[in-house]
Amino acid sequence: MATIKPKDGIEIYYKDWGTGQPMVFSQGWPLSADDWDTADAFFLHHGYRSHRHDRRGHGRSSQTATAMT
Repeated sequence: MATIKPKDGIEIYYKDWGTGQPMVFSQGWPLSADDWDTADAFFLHHGYRSHRHDRRGHGRSSQTATAMT
């Protein structure tokens, strides 16, 4: 599972698919990085790279005990 860990220690899950010009997909509550899979199939076929993440407290990212920043 691919994660990054900012200074506050919360783990943020992300997907990084493909090569070429990058595109960043960001979703709102209550969606996750998986909700972009269908769109990724189109963009990857056309030579783009896809970056997407699960927001803090959603999907595979860590739950927080304090306010999310």
